[in-house]
Amino acid sequence: MLKNIPKIISPELMKVLLEMGHGDEILLADGNYPCHSVGVKVVRLDGHGIPEILKAILKYFPLDTFVEENVLLMDNNLSTKPEIWKSYEEILYDSKEDFRVKVLERFKFYERAKNVFAIVATSESALYANIILKKGVVKT
Repeated sequence: MLKNIPKIISPELMKVLLEMGHGDEILLADGNYPCHSVGVKVVRLDGHGIPEILKAILKYFPLDTFVEENVLLMDNNLSTKPEIWKSYEEILYDSKEDFRVKVLERFKFYERAKNVFAIVATSESALYANIILKKGVVKT
């Protein structure tokens, strides 16, 4: 057991975060996302929502500051955007990371997600809650 690691971050998830390099992406997927059918490594965090996982991951995960966007959201194609996005913005702001959000049309998001390093399967019930994070470098 280690100190100061949130219990929500499983050993498998910590291993994935450590294995990722600069520019690799990770998808935090809602409960409706077809995680296992895209051929990418899946880490299951059943029973948890994306906001709590996002908050825990950002304690260890630097966002890429060498790109135009380092956070990608799946568009719902409606004028009213998902409420959960407000939670994401607050968590990202509180993390002190330099975040740059881009919203992708649903099928473009699915295409992008085929190339992520890993998918975290959650029990998030909010619709269009999927979020991709692009890993940056640790600055000392």
